[in-house]
Amino acid sequence: MRIIITQNMTLDGRVEMLDDWFDPQAQDEELSAELMRQSADEEVLLLGRQTFEDFRGYWPLQTGDTTGVAAHLNQIDKRVVSATLTEPEWENTSIISGDPVEAVAAVREEPGRDVIVTGSITLAHALITAEVIDEFRMFTYPVWQGRGRHFFPDDARPRLRLLDSKSFPSGVVYSAYASES
Repeated sequence: MRIIITQNMTLDGRVEMLDDWFDPQAQDEELSAELMRQSADEEVLLLGRQTFEDFRGYWPLQTGDTTGVAAHLNQIDKRVVSATLTEPEWENTSIISGDPVEAVAAVREEPGRDVIVTGSITLAHALITAEVIDEFRMFTYPVWQGRGRHFFPDDARPRLRLLDSKSFPSGVVYSAYASES
């Protein structure tokens, strides 16, 4: 399987949402279509505990969601990395309580489609540092936050090759890069 990190970020490269710049329900039609196109190849959603709890507290409650995101997240194979969580309380979810880098390296060797990591900054940074990421997908919002954690850890210097790029009416710019490391 391919391991892909998909992140929403600001123009200054911040992925930590400390200000009110991201609303998952306020996507333009073209951006929503791109997200659903990418979801079609997603086999596993891999999340850190905090992002998982944020998702679990929001998406299952979106019964009137017309984007298809809630239905997709409810049915997809979800894996949450946590040393403390014992019961995920969301259908189709399993817990990875051991070393997440080892678990991801093992999943990477399995046949299948894409494993998507989103949010989960601590987990994403550990996987970037371990060089187990095949592709990076960045949705850059036209906002300057000026604080918070960056997409890449400070000591990371991945070699990247552009795969795709496009802009959307909302001002969001999408870029996908293959890891050359």
